[in-house]
Amino acid sequence: MTDFRFIHTADLHLGKRYSTLPDEHLRGRLAEARHAVLARIAHAARDHGAAHVLVAGDIFDTETPSDPVWRQALAAMGADAALTWWLLPGNHDSLAAEALWSRIADHAPGNVRPLLSAEPVAVAPGIRLLPAPPTRRYPGRDLTDWFAADEGDPASLRIGLAHGPVQNFGDNDTRDGIPPDRAATARLDYLALGDWHGMVQVGPRTFYPGAPERDGYKHRGRGVCLAVTLGRPGDPPAVVPVETGGFHWEELPLPLTPGHDAAQALRSLLPADTAGRRDMLLRVRAAGRASLAEQAAMADAADAVAPDFAQFQLDASALATEYRADDLDAIDRAGALRMAADDLLAEAQDDGRPAEDRAVASAALNRLYGYVREGRA
Repeated sequence: MTDFRFIHTADLHLGKRYSTLPDEHLRGRLAEARHAVLARIAHAARDHGAAHVLVAGDIFDTETPSDPVWRQALAAMGADAALTWWLLPGNHDSLAAEALWSRIADHAPGNVRPLLSAEPVAVAPGIRLLPAPPTRRYPGRDLTDWFAADEGDPASLRIGLAHGPVQNFGDNDTRDGIPPDRAATARLDYLALGDWHGMVQVGPRTFYPGAPERDGYKHRGRGVCLAVTLGRPGDPPAVVPVETGGFHWEELPLPLTPGHDAAQALRSLLPADTAGRRDMLLRVRAAGRASLAEQAAMADAADAVAPDFAQFQLDASALATEYRADDLDAIDRAGALRMAADDLLAEAQDDGRPAEDRAVASAALNRLYGYVREGRA
């Protein structure tokens, strides 16, 4: 038997709106990147010598994507007739979305194959695909349980395709979870899973590829798909991640101590590729202690570089303030402003107050320092 090569991907979430992001232009760019990832996946398949793409659920972000979203997706998949896309519903676009899957079945080009029933499919000669399409968003049971009872030609390669959490994996509710040993109990050569948005290898034959286009800081970097090669039945799969994401998501820590040049420390974290920053969403989490002057300088440095990035966030919520007399003198040496600064300092350092109140006072003092500094500038 010659090697069987395919692409394993999942969680495309086409039509995602990114409604929590305030920048409308960025929301549009991220939504467009999700559509563009289809072409990147097809390109990965051609580079890998694969004629099949297995999508393990959540092709769409909702059960009711707009007509342009699903129709343009089918057009992108149909662009290369030599590449077959096998589409499994997920929890966001489960079989409960009858109207959606009916339209897709009616309009799909010949190389796009929705998998809408739990029954074996012959993907190619000697290749047996076992799909487990979710019946609704929370099926309440393990939909892969029939894999183990399935009998087929022992000379065929067996590939499982499912969407959902693996039992005892992460923080997911496991009532409808997939057993981590499902590949072994069902004699699978490969179990292609979707639902987890970061790449994870659960076992020697069980993988989550993660979302091919990232959608948050939880999973850093750019999204990938998996290029998989299967040899003879029983042989271990060869799995290679292939980068597909258009945007790079990154979260970096910035530990600070008093006397540290906070602005320079921030600048030293930034990627040297200034042109690449346009497609990067970067969040810096400052922690430790810094003076009012150091924090102000760091904030200025952040403001200066922010326009280079798709999104830049400086999170200083875990950064404590080191209070110095010269910082307060910089606000004022006497008068109403100095009295306000002294009162805020007293509240910020009062251990008898709730931590939340102290944090508010500290933030107010930082803001007062910034206002005075800006006014004098």
